[in-house]
Amino acid sequence: MNEEQVGNSLPSEKHHEGGFRPMSELINAQLDELDISRGGPHYGAFVEQVRSLMDRARLACPTDELALETIGILKQLNDKLDTAIVDEWSAPTWTRVDLPSRGNITLPPFVVDKAGKDGIEARITFRAFHLGGNNAVHGGQVAVGFDDLLGMAAAVYTGEVTRTASLTVDYRSITPLDTELQVHAWTERQEGRKVYVRATLHDGERLCAEANGLFIVLKPGQQ
Repeated sequence: MNEEQVGNSLPSEKHHEGGFRPMSELINAQLDELDISRGGPHYGAFVEQVRSLMDRARLACPTDELALETIGILKQLNDKLDTAIVDEWSAPTWTRVDLPSRGNITLPPFVVDKAGKDGIEARITFRAFHLGGNNAVHGGQVAVGFDDLLGMAAAVYTGEVTRTASLTVDYRSITPLDTELQVHAWTERQEGRKVYVRATLHDGERLCAEANGLFIVLKPGQQ
């Protein structure tokens, strides 16, 4: 995503009293240029290493010796990261549109190729951490990916901050791991504050899943 595409999905100054109170950089981003320096030049590599750790932890069966050693290392690492903790409005995930999923480690990594009022086109890859069973993606992880991209579609369409009210996912076939998949998310219509959205997830020509959602445009100060 570029700065113009992401601008409408950011909280604006009018939301400052609610749960979407933005930091000043976010307000300025819509008026000027989006700052993607937060977290520094190595933030992307940092996120990738954390994702790799999550992948390994999902499938690891450590010996007692390795488990105790790893626990010690992770404790030291967590102690180090404690010194870098900031509030959610200052976290890099708000602004790192140069990275997959905006650098958000909690999301399956995706890259947005197109974003506009006619919809979102993205490529998403589910990894070992997202495993459900038998080399297939966990259905809940599919829903997480849909939720974020549908929210983006609603925000870009309306130019407002929205929140999920309802999300229904229909699973049509197995969603594979470690495969670049295509997501198309778009707004069907808006009725007042209600924004009705849809999305599909494809592996080539094969439909893996589709989703229907209802998002609500937030009033100033709403969470």
